[in-house]
Formats: sequence, C-alpha cells, structure tokens
Amino acid sequence: MTAGAATVLVMMAHPDDPEFFCGGTLARWAREGREICYVLATSGEKGSDDGALTTAEMGARREAEQRAAADVVGVREVIFLRHRDGELVSDLALRRQLVRAIRLCRPEVVVTTDPQRYVVGDRRLNHPDHRAMGDAVLAAVFPAAANVRFFPELWQVEGLAPHGPREVYIANPEQPNHEVDFTDLIEVKIEAIRQHKSQLADPAAQLDRVRQRAARDGGRYVESFRRIVLR
Repeated sequence: MTAGAATVLVMMAHPDDPEFFCGGTLARWAREGREICYVLATSGEKGSDDGALTTAEMGARREAEQRAAADVVGVREVIFLRHRDGELVSDLALRRQLVRAIRLCRPEVVVTTDPQRYVVGDRRLNHPDHRAMGDAVLAAVFPAAANVRFFPELWQVEGLAPHGPREVYIANPEQPNHEVDFTDLIEVKIEAIRQHKSQLADPAAQLDRVRQRAARDGGRYVESFRRIVLR
C-alpha cells in the first residue's frame, strides 16, 4: 500500500467475505493505524440450510457474526446495504450506493472481489454475488465516484463531494500481481473467521483449509491481490 493511504474501504457481497478473502491483510493494515470500513451488499441470509431459523433471523445472525469478526480484525465501521443474498445485480442503483459510500468514507484504498473470476481452482465455483459486487465497485470507483456529473444529487443535496480512491485491491483475483505477508497475524485471521459460526459446519477442517490456502514456503502466510494504482 502507498505510504499515507490511511483509509481503506472494503466493499464485498456477504458477511465473512472480508475475513476469508483478505482478513490477514486487513488485520495488518489496522495494526499499522489504517482506518478500515466495511460495506457489505447483503446480509448473507441464504448462507445456511438451517431450517430452525427464518431467513430474517439468519440475516440478523450473520450481521452480528460479521460485527464480531470486524472487531477482531480492527475495523471501525460495518455498513449493510441489505440487498437480497444470491440476487445481487450490478446496476445503477447499487452503483449509486457504492459511490455514496466512497464519497462518505473518502478512502485512499478500495478492496473488492474479482468480477472476472468464475471458478476457484478445480472444485469450486465463485459465487455470482462476488462477481456482481466486484463489477459494481469497479464501476463506482471509475468513472463515477470522482466525477461531479455522476449522481449529482449526492453533491447538491447531501454535500458529498466527488472523491477518487488512489488504489484498488482486488482480493483473490484470477491474475494476481501483489502479495501481502501476514505470517505474524495468521491467528488473528483464524479468530476472525471463527466468529462466523453459522458458516463453520466443521470448524477444525475448514480453518485448516484456510491455513493451507494461505501457506507458502518458509512457513509464510500471504494473501494475493490484483493491485491497481490509479494515481
């Protein structure tokens, strides 16, 4: 990250996405004094087959889990847009919400997901909400957020002046060009993920896979990104 990039806005689709995708990096930045905010498009209310809870109850549970995980990471604020889980569309309405968040938080760095990634390895499909959110975030970052002519009511009515982030980090991308070493914070990432209890049917096995995916030679743990420096 460029020196002086003090505010980070993480914009993803579901509760637990920030921690699974890049929780170690976010924990590192928080401990370096960066101010981190989350904007999550949905409440993840379809993220379980547990019939004991209503859809609304599951969404509330996942929001609570996300706030607990954010506390572990060191995040300042978590905002839920409450779009329907599994039905996210990269349209102008979502883009406007994201532009509003960028102008409100005024981040130097935006972190999101890869709109081009359909498969993950040989055994997993990427969630369509991840692609839709990545697409909407990139469209919000450029050209809309820094241009006064996009969504002019945000400036004229709410007083939210245009703002363009300096950098974009696309987490776990199809074509990475940057890594962040978080070896000393691997247990922070694990503890943050552990807060998402509704998503951990087999915690020991799932958390072991988290470690394996981040592990590199020499006992290191890293997270990969497509880093784009805009200015």
